[in-house]
Amino acid sequence: MASAAELSALSRAELAERLAEAYQLIGRLQGRVEELERQARRDSATSSKPPSSDSPYRKKKPRDRSLRERGKRRPGKQPGAPGATMSLVDDPDERLEFSPACCRGCGAGLAGEPVVLERRHQVTDIAPPPRPVVTEYVAQAKACRCCGMVSEGRLPAHVRARASYGPEAHAQAANLACGHYIPVGRAAALLAQLGGITVSTGWMASVRGKAAALIEASGFCGQVAGLLKEAPALFADETPARAAGALRYVHLACTASLTLMHTGDRSSATIDAGGVLPGYTGILVRDGYGGYAHLTSAAHAWCGAHLLRDLKDVHEGGPGQEWAATMACLLLEARDAAAAARHAGKDQLDPELLDDLLTRYRAIAAEGTAANQLRYHSPSSRRALNLAGRFTVFEDMILRFATHPSLDIFTNNQAERTIRPVKVQQRSSGGCWRTLDGLADFAIVHSYLSTATKWGITIIDALRSLFTGHPWIPPALQPDG
Repeated sequence: MASAAELSALSRAELAERLAEAYQLIGRLQGRVEELERQARRDSATSSKPPSSDSPYRKKKPRDRSLRERGKRRPGKQPGAPGATMSLVDDPDERLEFSPACCRGCGAGLAGEPVVLERRHQVTDIAPPPRPVVTEYVAQAKACRCCGMVSEGRLPAHVRARASYGPEAHAQAANLACGHYIPVGRAAALLAQLGGITVSTGWMASVRGKAAALIEASGFCGQVAGLLKEAPALFADETPARAAGALRYVHLACTASLTLMHTGDRSSATIDAGGVLPGYTGILVRDGYGGYAHLTSAAHAWCGAHLLRDLKDVHEGGPGQEWAATMACLLLEARDAAAAARHAGKDQLDPELLDDLLTRYRAIAAEGTAANQLRYHSPSSRRALNLAGRFTVFEDMILRFATHPSLDIFTNNQAERTIRPVKVQQRSSGGCWRTLDGLADFAIVHSYLSTATKWGITIIDALRSLFTGHPWIPPALQPDG
């Protein structure tokens, strides 16, 4: 850096050159500071980052916590709503009667007096774990009198080793480790405390692989893939997961009633490997990831929740971005109009309403483009210009929910809720899976359990059916009614 004496010795032309260089450097530094401030400000409310990545030390304003609209109901029990309490059962397991021994007034004995009034109380409790039930299966052999051949009796399918745990033990173990994401060490301890059987952590860790093998052998994945292809709308997403020291991805295709996951990298070939999306001709609801662009037989719909977060990020990124707030309001207005039409049983919006929404949409996108073209040197303006261009280029995708109001496809929240257990399991497992096979097994087992719960089947009942040789398979695209 030149000193004041050195600068005073320069000619006016040299000073002007130095000053121009300084202004260029200041402009670059200002842009860099603006970008770093934006990155530090971004969280789950203004980007696609998951809520779990938000810093616990950064205090958010209440209005910044969520894009959801404030509900009209107050938290807790609503005025006039009936109360809820435990009900008495008609056939308790044990009945204990407590009669007064003597009169409270005069002290006379009441042993032989009849009961004139009763008040019932019941306490529901958990019994200590019972002693495990051990069943011995004896395979007997008999020799034929005619030919001398020795034949042995066939044991049930679940009886293999000389000593092993039964279907209920496997179902309860899988319920802990797979259904509730409990680490295998703690799951083994819980099984001992609640079920009365002591298993090793290695046996507990093997339960997921056993469940995945049974699910694959049942044809569950093929059935769900075939049903998903028939759905009028699918929700797709992918999320990173660390396994065997490398970064892998879990891919998802789902509806409100079906779930199918598979693993691999993030390429288009891996997306196709799930066997659902290639050739799919319905509406594919997704985020902005370009890996789905090759699926040209489907009509794509851009997740509105992602767009709202991007609009919020641009609006808060600097002055002159009022168009972003206006566009967000238009999207919410169109969403409400589509919901009203859907509830009314209509398969399209009124033509006048749709034309008005389209006209205003295009005007707002043009306003965003015009407002940022002359300020393209600013990072915030470049982001705003790119976002305005997205609304222009991908108009059909973004407004798919309005042109098909009979389908609830404004957001991809269905997929994001369904794929969230990947992160839950990863965090409970110390941040990664030890093997790629373990991650693949998780995807298969969670596809089975997620689909079952969407049909109203409890996790433990689905696992009992699986380990007793009768795996549950969805019979249709969705439950009746």
